[in-house]
Amino acid sequence: MNKLHTLAISSVVALSAGVSAAHADKLTFYCSAQEDWCQLMARSFEDATGIDVNMTRKSSGETFAQIKAESANPKGDVWWGGTGDPHLQAAEENLTAAYVSPMRDQLHDWAISQATSAGDKTIGIYSGALGYGYNTELLASNNLPEPACWKDLLKPEYKGHVQMANPNSSGTAYTTLASMVQIFGEDEGFEFMKGLHANINQYTKSGSAPIKAAGRGENTIGIVFMHDAVKQAVSGFPVKVVAPCEGTGYEIGSMSIIDGARNMDEAKQFYDWALSTDAQNLALQVNAFQVPSNKGADTSPSAPDMSTIKLIDYDFKTYGSSAERKRLLQKWDEDVSVLPQ
Repeated sequence: MNKLHTLAISSVVALSAGVSAAHADKLTFYCSAQEDWCQLMARSFEDATGIDVNMTRKSSGETFAQIKAESANPKGDVWWGGTGDPHLQAAEENLTAAYVSPMRDQLHDWAISQATSAGDKTIGIYSGALGYGYNTELLASNNLPEPACWKDLLKPEYKGHVQMANPNSSGTAYTTLASMVQIFGEDEGFEFMKGLHANINQYTKSGSAPIKAAGRGENTIGIVFMHDAVKQAVSGFPVKVVAPCEGTGYEIGSMSIIDGARNMDEAKQFYDWALSTDAQNLALQVNAFQVPSNKGADTSPSAPDMSTIKLIDYDFKTYGSSAERKRLLQKWDEDVSVLPQ
């Protein structure tokens, strides 16, 4: 009996240890960058640490909505990638947790300023300028002029030739909306969005989808971050990248730990790893042409040169705030999306 009792206790202890180890070796990873980059980050972290990663890829607006919906019972641990505005909103709404990584001294100032403005609940991992790209063959076959400015996209000859994402689901499209308000002022910015709406053939869910469609010849002009257009051009598609003449907004792609994460230690381990040069250099393997936040990481020579682009002083704190983001999206829903095309 004593032997059986000892064996039973040993089995329970072993089972408990096994359950604990299984729990400790998992990470639920929400990713809002391009699919192949998300997969590479997940598998590379597994290889580096032995931690099993469950990765879900959704656009930043969708991921924010999911994290908010799950806030009473968080299922994710870390959110990596996507535009910074929804990360800032998540921080403001206490959906993400403060963490100061020992890797911070290796980062560019703009990455740290993102963290500072959010009470250390998010941090910059890459940056990229907004713009658009167009299919040169479709433009020529339709006898369309080459666009160089934002306001060029309002010309009636582009009707049915422009595509962008829906700002409710896409961080790229929300950055577009917020940029137009900052470039032209709110009244003129919304007039621009109304004029653009008349030329839109489809609002996609994903921010990069419009330029992928242009690369395939299914769409002429796609409003995207310029690095997404560069990826299509480098992949051999007839896509030309445009930095609009009026100036443009930009993103600070961000990373956040979800408040109440079930695997908090693993989330912090991923966070530190993702800020390293080795992890950020993985971008080059999947033709991700953003500017990395680690000063020692490599930037592709094909990446847009941010120093040559007329960038506005994008107000991340204001346009990443919960109230302003909700207000602009509601105004777009009520004043723009309902208009006939």
